[in-house]
Amino acid sequence: MTDDLLPPLNPPNPPADGDDGLNLATYAQRAYLEYALSVVKGRALPDVCDGQKPVQRRILYSMSRMGLGFGGANGNTGAKPVKCARVVGDVLGRFHPHGDQAAYEALVRMAQDFSQRYPLIDGQGNFGSRDGDGAAAMRYTEARLAKITSLLLDEIDQGTVDFQPNYDGSTEEPKQLPARLPFALLNGASGIAVGLATEIPSHNLREIAEACVALIKTPQLSDEELYALVPGPDFPGGAQIISPASDIADAYRTGRGSLKCRARWKIEDLARGQWQLVVTELPPGVSTQRVLEEIEELTNPKVKAGKKALSQDQTQLKASILAVLDVVRDESGKENAVRLVFEPKTSRIEQQELITALLAHTSLESSSPINLTMVGLDGRPTQKSFRQMLMEWISFRQTTIERRSRHRLAKVLDRIHILEGRQTVLLNIDEVIAIIRQSDEPKAALIARFNLSDRQAEDILEIRLRQLARLEAIKIEQELSELRIEQGKLEEIINSPAALRRLMVKEIEADAKTFGDARRTLIQTEKKAVAEVKVVDEPVTVVVSQKGWVRTRGGHGHEASTFAFKAGDGLYDTFECRSVDTLLVFGSNGRVYSVAVSLLPGGRGDGQPVTTLIELESGTQLLYYFAGPAAATLLLSSTAAYGFMATVANMVSRQKAGKAFVTCNEGDTLCKPSLVSGAQGRVPTSGTSGTPGTAAALVAPATHVACASTGGRILTFEIGELKSMATGGRGLMLLDLEPKDTLAGAAAYTRSVRIEGIGRGGKEREETLEIRSLNNARALRGRKGKAADLGFKPTGVTRVE
Repeated sequence: MTDDLLPPLNPPNPPADGDDGLNLATYAQRAYLEYALSVVKGRALPDVCDGQKPVQRRILYSMSRMGLGFGGANGNTGAKPVKCARVVGDVLGRFHPHGDQAAYEALVRMAQDFSQRYPLIDGQGNFGSRDGDGAAAMRYTEARLAKITSLLLDEIDQGTVDFQPNYDGSTEEPKQLPARLPFALLNGASGIAVGLATEIPSHNLREIAEACVALIKTPQLSDEELYALVPGPDFPGGAQIISPASDIADAYRTGRGSLKCRARWKIEDLARGQWQLVVTELPPGVSTQRVLEEIEELTNPKVKAGKKALSQDQTQLKASILAVLDVVRDESGKENAVRLVFEPKTSRIEQQELITALLAHTSLESSSPINLTMVGLDGRPTQKSFRQMLMEWISFRQTTIERRSRHRLAKVLDRIHILEGRQTVLLNIDEVIAIIRQSDEPKAALIARFNLSDRQAEDILEIRLRQLARLEAIKIEQELSELRIEQGKLEEIINSPAALRRLMVKEIEADAKTFGDARRTLIQTEKKAVAEVKVVDEPVTVVVSQKGWVRTRGGHGHEASTFAFKAGDGLYDTFECRSVDTLLVFGSNGRVYSVAVSLLPGGRGDGQPVTTLIELESGTQLLYYFAGPAAATLLLSSTAAYGFMATVANMVSRQKAGKAFVTCNEGDTLCKPSLVSGAQGRVPTSGTSGTPGTAAALVAPATHVACASTGGRILTFEIGELKSMATGGRGLMLLDLEPKDTLAGAAAYTRSVRIEGIGRGGKEREETLEIRSLNNARALRGRKGKAADLGFKPTGVTRVE
């Protein structure tokens, strides 16, 4: 436990009566933090040094102690696998006092080639499948260590790592394994702790080895050069990373990010011009069973809770999938780990159309998170960058090699010491034999006569007669020569950092040559798949009621008097547009909500409340509506007399919650939008405000803007003085308001506008101003304008052609 992370147990303000009791808040804080750190370091997070969680490290060490290595030093085939129940029992009994199922699940995961890029355990039997099938019971399966596990365990008895007592003190276990490569990156890790989580993707061994060698040789290696060596993760199941290189680099640089991954497929041509789409690799964490379930949900959707029927989105999505897909089959097996077959509705369907539909609506394209959180070299759980992970492992490996060299040097020196004593004996064998035969204390006599150490004298007394042969002297001389050469090399490694780095590079390159393999995951930037629902482009009329009910009628030219509404409701407006256009809904909070016209209900009924098609914030009122093409430009303004222009495309959002577009300060509201150009529009020719006229025509681009204040001042200026704002905002000042005045409205026009208002007695009034009257109010944008003798208080401005 890292005590420096814990709050002090001594209370800051001890009780006055001398009681040294513990403050409850302090105790609870420390106890919970101790528990959190125990989970973080004892279960959930891997170590940057060997990439293993404690349970994984204990399983591997226990199997090593049991002699379950893949192959021996003499080239034999290795140990015979044993029942996993025996391994789990040894792990629980010696090192890991937790549940047997948790230990077995950790063992199973280390044996699954679809879970780990480089499996550490060689399993025999049913170890589960990528479809989520569990492994057989531990009494049926067998396991031994995989060959690559030698990179973690071969040096464990060479003084390379520290050991600690096990949970009952009966034996010892390693704090870390002397990893010869950074397994934290090779196999990755996934875990959830208390307040922390980790999601480290797997990587290619050769690439990681090259990156380590490059950093050892050039610690100042730039990020660009480092990421050129390791372009991205390498998942066990292959697949494709479609995120741009900049996104991968950002995730590596910060230690957190998300990558877009996509399945890989091929097109198989069949007889008579038929074809089928075959998926052979899936993104990480995606199974064939999951994809099949998603296809079933798309083609046979269920009614959502609280609804009486399928929503229009569900119906439309079902129709679009069934229009391109006929049959899907899972042909995965021993020969093909993943083989999902999709048959198109007809052979005339474009291949890319089917592919895009599947990618957009299933997990064949999904996100893979990156969160490089682990226990660092200092023992603290931290989120690290990719470079930090490699540098900390390199530092650990340097220490490991130095400790290994010192441990070996001590043994070499001890052996040299023994052999030098034997060499002395062989040179004076007759005298030694005489001393041993005649002396009561031969050990002391030998030490005194030949100046031997206690250890050398003890060895000489225990030496066998056969080792006194002349041939043995030659062997001793040869061994001494070899040991002194090794001593020189070891001392050079210990005393020369350059020699140590050369050895480290040599070992990494050798391991990469032995265990490296080709990259499985393709890294190729692609755009995210977006399924475009095909809509027949035809003329429609959008009908909006005063209470926000919407519907469509086919064609144009409908008489407003033919539309029926619910009791107490009436017509807000009609918009003659196309089925591929968009309905915009403007809220009092400045947000703009968008609904595709093709999704609006048709027929002769009352339609559907627009609030069921969008997600409206609490307290927000819907004020205005507009339907038209994406290229149509609108003039947007607020009662604070600020405004700007934007196209319909700028205001469209894929979110039902819309997008904040017009900035309104407290007390300000949105004025009615005015069409500038790019759409058909009904021009009011008679009746009151909000009543559509009988004719529809293509609206000519406006040339000027007319603004009216509630105090009756009018200002007109050229539309070129306004600016377009694609992302929305506050805009520019339209009219310099008098105190207590607000902007009644602003409209773009070419020849005339209509001023609506409230006269005496609350009667609705309106007056049309032609171009001559409007020119009299002409000035630069932002001026006070001219007082107009209207006889009523303006409430709105409407464009009239």
